[in-house]
Amino acid sequence: MKKSTKALFAVAAAAVLIGAAPGAEPPARPGVDAPELARLGAYPVGVADLELVQPDRPNPLKGKDRPLVEDRHLPLKIWYPAAVSGPGTTYRTALSGETGVDVPFTIPGIATPGARQSTGRFPLVILAHGYGNAPELLAWLGENLASKGYVVVAPAFRDPPISDRSAFAFAGPLSRRPLDIAFVAAEVQRRARAGRAPFAAADPDRTALIGYSMGGYGVLTTAGAPLDPWLGGATRGVLAPYAAGGANAELLKVAHLKAVVAIAPAVRLQDKALWAGSGVAAVTAPTLFIVGSQDHVVGYDPGVRTAFDQEVHASRYLLTFKEAGHSIALSGAPPEMRRTFWDIDWLEDAVWRKDRLLAVQAHFITAFLDRYVKDDATKASFLDGLTPDSGTGTWPGLPRGRIAAFSPGAPTATVWKGFQPSKATGMMFEHKPAS
Repeated sequence: MKKSTKALFAVAAAAVLIGAAPGAEPPARPGVDAPELARLGAYPVGVADLELVQPDRPNPLKGKDRPLVEDRHLPLKIWYPAAVSGPGTTYRTALSGETGVDVPFTIPGIATPGARQSTGRFPLVILAHGYGNAPELLAWLGENLASKGYVVVAPAFRDPPISDRSAFAFAGPLSRRPLDIAFVAAEVQRRARAGRAPFAAADPDRTALIGYSMGGYGVLTTAGAPLDPWLGGATRGVLAPYAAGGANAELLKVAHLKAVVAIAPAVRLQDKALWAGSGVAAVTAPTLFIVGSQDHVVGYDPGVRTAFDQEVHASRYLLTFKEAGHSIALSGAPPEMRRTFWDIDWLEDAVWRKDRLLAVQAHFITAFLDRYVKDDATKASFLDGLTPDSGTGTWPGLPRGRIAAFSPGAPTATVWKGFQPSKATGMMFEHKPAS
């Protein structure tokens, strides 16, 4: 009995040392204090894997005198509404460690591989991860949206190790993000029109783009922001034909685009603008920007807030997490990623609970996509007319105590609609109409 007790204490101590999260709850399933629209939808979720190949693409990471021309392989993770529930899955992925060696880990998921697709026609979402990330780290959002009637396609861009900070290494993701997003969107739309699995249920005429960090740069570019010509030289000539005024510039634009979500998007590189002329002002699709006020990777003001102000020809929203940093969109750190500062800093915020960050984003992204992609006018009240500072909302007549009810919004309350009264704090939400 003594030996057994000692063993249990040893296991418990080891779990504490590596920060093991109790229960290993799938990140797509929000907690009891999540805002109203974060909860899962009515559909079970399926997941599939597929690889797309784009032949004869210049690779700026290879070749001596010029980029090597070779086939571009893009693995896809596809989340979709399923017909029946299943046992879920465990995602296995990795992030680059401080020395460039990958650190593998697992993330629990609610999606069931190969589950039969639900009948119907569902909007298409292209989901683009950040530099050195992987689609599995955004599975929480892919699964959550699939449960609400979206087909979500997330390419794996296979970036160089992020520990390699050379300009040569950066040329890869800088060039490939917009090119890959444009290619994947067009190819998936084409296959959806042809009724080809696993995209047969996707509606190519209702397409949305979501991107985090470098993926945010990619989706804003493919939404219409013209690339600055200096990027041609920075990518060994790969982006030269696609920059503003280039022969292929129009090929970067995603067709049938209804909405864009840019989470902590990269908007500048070493104090140089990524877009030419009016930049994001060329984007006309409704846009939801999400950022932390202490994001020192992409910048807040100047930075993402600047882009929000400049996108004058689109109806746009800005959700700011006060004091949050850059890693707001990725799943929380599993035990394997809590052993070193480098590893945990990939995934955890210094101030905010990660499950809280994900739940609030799921709430607003759901309202935004339902409003602008599904044309669900009932979701407008979750977005429009909110008091800018979440902490200043009131709910007259509310009794004291822990109130789990969701705010009904105006005219009854100015506590943000869909939030529990004690949980609407620490955020800003702003809207500017298209001019």
